[in-house]
Amino acid sequence: MTTTPPGAADRDGPSDSRLHHQVAVFARRLEQVRHTAVGSLDRAGYLLLDELQQHGPASVKALAAALGVDSSTVTRQAAPLVEADLVGRVPYPADRRAVHLALTPLGGRRLAEVRAWREELMRRLTADWPAEERRAFCALLARFNDSLESYAADRDDPL
Repeated sequence: MTTTPPGAADRDGPSDSRLHHQVAVFARRLEQVRHTAVGSLDRAGYLLLDELQQHGPASVKALAAALGVDSSTVTRQAAPLVEADLVGRVPYPADRRAVHLALTPLGGRRLAEVRAWREELMRRLTADWPAEERRAFCALLARFNDSLESYAADRDDPL
């Protein structure tokens, strides 16, 4: 299957319409591949578990700020993770009424499995790429993600 949109082949150089098409194809294919992973996590679950592993137990509010979403979204995303025993609720010593979410041992193992699967997938997909191209792709993708984050934070410019 081609990833070039109709009419794009005769354009000179990169264009915004070709880029938006490639980003859409990328998102669709990434989602298709994710469904084939053993013990896969959806994007939200993966990012929440990763945040808890990197920074330890946290309140819903702190997780929302770190992930760039609102608290109700974190609550909704955490519910199936708590139910699956990937995340637990732990008391917060400074305020006995409050709880924090924490990665459970099972959650840590699942995260490690999914991370290893994703890393192996990236190795396979880029196995024939020169190291410099892999570094450049990673740097450009990080820059693109940073631009998306900045855009999302500045909702005054809706396009």
